Amino acid sequence: MTAVVRFAPSPTGKLHVGNVRAALWNWLLARKNAGTFILRIDDTDKERSTIEFENAIKADLEWLGLKFDKTFNQSERFAKYDAARDKLIDAGLLYPCYETADELDRKRKLQRARGLPPVYDRAALSLNENERRALESEGRKPHWRFKLSGDVVSWNDHIRGETVVDTKSVSDPVLIRADGMYLYTLPSCVDDIEFEITHVMRGEDHVTNTGVQIEIFNALAGRAPEFAHHSLLIGADGEGLSKRLGALSIEAMREDGIEAAAITSLLAKLGTADPVRPVSSLDTLSDEFSFERVGRAPARFDYSELEGLNAKLLHELPFAAIANRLSAKNVSEKLWDAIKGNLSRLSDVEDWIDVIEGEIDPVIENAAMLNVAAELVPENVDENTWTELSSAVKERTGVKGKNLFMPLRLAITGKQRGPEMAALLPLIGADKIRMRLSGKRG
Repeated sequence: MTAVVRFAPSPTGKLHVGNVRAALWNWLLARKNAGTFILRIDDTDKERSTIEFENAIKADLEWLGLKFDKTFNQSERFAKYDAARDKLIDAGLLYPCYETADELDRKRKLQRARGLPPVYDRAALSLNENERRALESEGRKPHWRFKLSGDVVSWNDHIRGETVVDTKSVSDPVLIRADGMYLYTLPSCVDDIEFEITHVMRGEDHVTNTGVQIEIFNALAGRAPEFAHHSLLIGADGEGLSKRLGALSIEAMREDGIEAAAITSLLAKLGTADPVRPVSSLDTLSDEFSFERVGRAPARFDYSELEGLNAKLLHELPFAAIANRLSAKNVSEKLWDAIKGNLSRLSDVEDWIDVIEGEIDPVIENAAMLNVAAELVPENVDENTWTELSSAVKERTGVKGKNLFMPLRLAITGKQRGPEMAALLPLIGADKIRMRLSGKRG
């Protein structure tokens, strides 16, 4: 079946790992089924929505490789939503309510005190025309609720299996606020019908909302899409991520040097039975995507796991895949192959360029041994020089093991750890090696 899916962010903030996981899974489903991935900008909240956030969302998706086939803004479709509103009013399924937020809160508290579920009592349905006019003359403006059937709504969820929502246990949802602004529910249904969305994949916190929306689809004579509700992300400590979403924005991760492929590799597998591994190709991830592999337990997002995956991804990247990003730094394939196994961020390349091409202050331990080593450095340094040099120094001085190798590394690179010395020496060159072994800045 060709899948038509949508990702529907509100441009009121930055994209974070939670909503990007939903975007990614929808994208993977669409690509696996030769389908269409639609970006719907939910900007009906005119006060909080900004073009800056909208552009940032699009930039983040592009950076991640999640290119959308179509896009549209809900703010340009109010006429469509107005028509749906009028249809529901004419059918007696959308009715005006005049209670204030405080009055509704008191009602809920009384219901709880009596051991009743805090479900709206539909008092507004009993108002006659004169009573409504009297309330409006007080300056009250109505909010509008959708009248649920009270029936059990069921569907076969691609992740949860057979799922039911008893609408008797749910308050009639507010579809339009007192200020006239549409809430998420009605515009989403109208758009899903018109754009022929086949699958809606989103967090399990929307399960009850899905039961409501299925009734709205039916009321608008539209076909409901198939649904899949995935578990939500939690932190490594088992707590929710809501308080940390700013630090977990895609923008913040990009600025921290995390690769796009590391993010998609991790989020594609979190909450599934598949192992997490570095995958540079989104096509590979889409081929592997399957509802059958998705579990229902909360998925733990651990930033340290992302960092580790980022390093593994860089270690495996061939030069051809990264050359265009390194061109400004004048990094050769030989240099890349020498250092990539020691990178955790691509920015770490700068440190090794400094070690190889710049000047460093050598760390001198056992100056006498290092002076001997400086005399033994050959004119032509190649991949065999490290083995030959260390063997010659060992033979001349009697120093061996860690006491031999560590002082040589510290003097030549200024670092305790790093790439294989056999690969570094030809890049550094004989002159710099001699200077550093002699304790001179070079």
